[in-house]
Amino acid sequence: MEALAQAAAGPLGGTGTMDLSVLGLFMQADWVVKAVMIALLLASFWSWAIIFEKAMKLRSLKRRGQAFEDTFWSGVSLEDLYDRVGAKPDDPMSNVFAAAMREWRRSVSKGLAASAGARGALRQRIEQVMSVTIQREMDAIEKRLGFLATVGANATFVGLFGTVWGIMNSFAHIAQSKNTSLAVVAPGISEALFATAIGLVAAIPAAGAYNILSGQVQRYGQQLESFAGEFITILSRQLEEQV
Repeated sequence: MEALAQAAAGPLGGTGTMDLSVLGLFMQADWVVKAVMIALLLASFWSWAIIFEKAMKLRSLKRRGQAFEDTFWSGVSLEDLYDRVGAKPDDPMSNVFAAAMREWRRSVSKGLAASAGARGALRQRIEQVMSVTIQREMDAIEKRLGFLATVGANATFVGLFGTVWGIMNSFAHIAQSKNTSLAVVAPGISEALFATAIGLVAAIPAAGAYNILSGQVQRYGQQLESFAGEFITILSRQLEEQV
């Protein structure tokens, strides 16, 4: 019993007890381990901000895209729909439609669809315009998703670095005090394991959210590609009817 009391008293034989709370572990940590913890916490906070922002944005884009498609297939004329959405709509699907219609109006008004060759060239230009617009919109949607992938892949290893550093400090304290009691080893080990825990807390949500969000983004991109293919078919049919 006396040995246990001496171990709990601390390496210097004091009467204080080790603080194993979250704040206590942080305050007792070496400055390198503290830097690792702070970096991981900031990465975790930023990851959650990205997760919420992307989830809400994708939900909004799907809702607005569905509303636009319902209007598009309701039988309204392409010219009226273009006048309704405007030249710079605020959602990707409407923007793809507007970009194609701008090229269509510009070419038809200049008589660039009079011959079969000109109509083929116009179709290629419209396809290219829609492809560029889709790529630009997808780049904006995917922005900052790479940060989630980076945190998910590397946060654990950063936490392990803090673990290794804390264990090294523990062995250094053992060598300096020439005391192998639990009170000497426990603080550094606790700090080290705490750094690993923070790394896991940062990595697991980021990796999971990245997989889910990237899948949703990919499906939305396929939806844009499908709409572009259907739209170019409609425009090609109208070009043929003008012959």
